[in-house]
Amino acid sequence: MAPQLDSFFKQVDTLADSFIDRLRKAVAIPSVSADEERRPDVVRMGEFLASELKALGASVELRPLGPQPHKEHLELPPVVIARYGDSPSKRTILVYGHYDVQPALLEDGWATEPFKLTVDDKGRMYGRGSTDDKGPVLGWLNAIEAHQKARVELPVNLLMCFEGMEEYGSEGLDDFIEREARKGGFFEAADAVCISDNYWLGTEKPCLTYGLRGCNYYSIEIRGPAQDLHSGVFGGTAHEPMTDLVRVMASLVEPDGTILIEGIKEMVAPLTEQEKALYGDIAFTMDNLYESLGSTTGIYDDKEKTLMGRWRYPSLSLHGIEGAFSAPGAKTVIPAKVTGKFSIRTVPDMDPKAVDEAVFKHIDKVFASLKSKNTCKASLQHAGKWWVASPSHWNFTAAGKAVEHVWGVKPDLTREGGSIPVTLTFEQATGKNVLLLPMGSSTDAAHSVNEKLDRKNYVEGIKLLGAYLHYVAEEPMKG
Repeated sequence: MAPQLDSFFKQVDTLADSFIDRLRKAVAIPSVSADEERRPDVVRMGEFLASELKALGASVELRPLGPQPHKEHLELPPVVIARYGDSPSKRTILVYGHYDVQPALLEDGWATEPFKLTVDDKGRMYGRGSTDDKGPVLGWLNAIEAHQKARVELPVNLLMCFEGMEEYGSEGLDDFIEREARKGGFFEAADAVCISDNYWLGTEKPCLTYGLRGCNYYSIEIRGPAQDLHSGVFGGTAHEPMTDLVRVMASLVEPDGTILIEGIKEMVAPLTEQEKALYGDIAFTMDNLYESLGSTTGIYDDKEKTLMGRWRYPSLSLHGIEGAFSAPGAKTVIPAKVTGKFSIRTVPDMDPKAVDEAVFKHIDKVFASLKSKNTCKASLQHAGKWWVASPSHWNFTAAGKAVEHVWGVKPDLTREGGSIPVTLTFEQATGKNVLLLPMGSSTDAAHSVNEKLDRKNYVEGIKLLGAYLHYVAEEPMKG
């Protein structure tokens, strides 16, 4: 029998403005984990979450993680862990999110102040962290409050884990999760895990996500002269690091996305007819892609190839060059050292270490062919493995019923091109199924300028998180 959720839903609607105000307060805290000067703000955001949770009656701890690796003068932000409910007769659901955000400056091209939540006449709520991930994190708090105000008992015990370093590689978190998943640890009692830190495929239809690509991030450092040189004096007389780097980076990938590193293609699991058939029914059009891109510059002209290119095949992206002149105007400098950055999104059945070996072998071979007197060093910056779960598990089927209850449609079952390494960590450490239950849509521009979360997605998303807890409390444990 479907849970009776009308009074809970009504309270969410009644409290919507106060929930938006809670998000406004959170967005106003510039919790940029990559910026050392913002570290106190990251900590302040964690303390804000802890205070809000305590006010709702949750048992809360701020767990320290120690010094930041390679930056020992900095303390890692604390992990906020909280428990709401402790009934042995109820299932226990563990939810994860993060309270840190990407950097954002008005001069980057924002139409509004990035750390001031701005709601336009179409209900689009602009602000850094609105959709990634402060809106979804607060969604769990809002669901608790709406249950309280509606006098509806939460049907599960809720464990919460909110970190402050996700946008900087979740440093320190893996060890924490593994430790707390052991006997006697905070996560030991979890029956299933839910993460809301991703997005719908389009803008109209919700989805449940059961797979993510991994990410291996690399740098290529090329050194030459002892200092930067003037091109008018030394141009044509010295091997230039920038020239070498551009040649090496251009050898990695074709304009159509084909990866040129030998051995990568052979690592990918073959496409089965059964898997291929799944793509036809997914609610996605090329116009959805073009809307997200803001252009019609997609590689493929059809839906199936586009989705496979995003989800189930690897990609290689060039991200930037450190040490090169990039300011407006002209400067005739020859950089003495440049560092190129690129990443490979990995998929089943790619082994991260085998990918590393193929990458380094390729770069060494190409650089040697240049016959340059400069030096070249390729390094792995960080890596997270791909993840695939079973969408037939009771955690997923319960979430599917919740989506249908709130949104009136069956969700698409999707994989995603991005990486959330903590997903695999939770699965391996707890041994439990992990569900990705998104709140925002494909046009939210997470990590970009003008990040936003639609008011409707936020309010209905709160209802969805609450409804999920009811359905997962009673779903038969199978799958």
